[in-house]
Amino acid sequence: MVNPNAEIGRLRELMPATARMKTKLMLNDRQPSVIKAEFPRPWHQAHTVSINLDLWHQLAVSDRDLLFLRTVCWVTLANLLKPNWYQALAGAGLAGGAFELFQGDAVGVVAAVGVTALASWQIWRGVTGPQIEVAADDKAVQVAQRRGYDQAEAAAALIRAIEAVPPLEGRRVLTVNELIRCQNLRVQTGRSEFPVPESYLR
Repeated sequence: MVNPNAEIGRLRELMPATARMKTKLMLNDRQPSVIKAEFPRPWHQAHTVSINLDLWHQLAVSDRDLLFLRTVCWVTLANLLKPNWYQALAGAGLAGGAFELFQGDAVGVVAAVGVTALASWQIWRGVTGPQIEVAADDKAVQVAQRRGYDQAEAAAALIRAIEAVPPLEGRRVLTVNELIRCQNLRVQTGRSEFPVPESYLR
């Protein structure tokens, strides 16, 4: 059985120094998920990562390490306010919509709302879709290498964790995103020569 205080202390030491001040670790044995991170809202200074210790201790230490690092990396990478073209397009759509509304142009308002909605959807996809999931996995493997793991070992541990979590949470199969992530990680372990096609990450 995992000692709660010792495990929390160990995980704090494991995470990157830049994330320690921004991540709040909690234990929550009532949550159905093994590990859960609240969506990183830009106006929050710290983001909560909660762990169900009863489920957590059923994973091997290396698998826990990579699953935790991956969660922390996702929190630091998922940024709704990260400047990009879609942010600019959404802003332009809002400004255009306000202008057209002031002018009384209903068609212009509808067009501006459509542009804003499309850009907002792309922004949301950017922080919840497969691309950010794969990026968080890659970042976790990189951080793990600074903690004594080699790349293949870290990638293999994360694959095991991804595959072990669904049964612990009462799910029978992996999601599409989880399958994509596992394939991306298999390339890093040397067990596959076929990277995930870019079209799958959009």
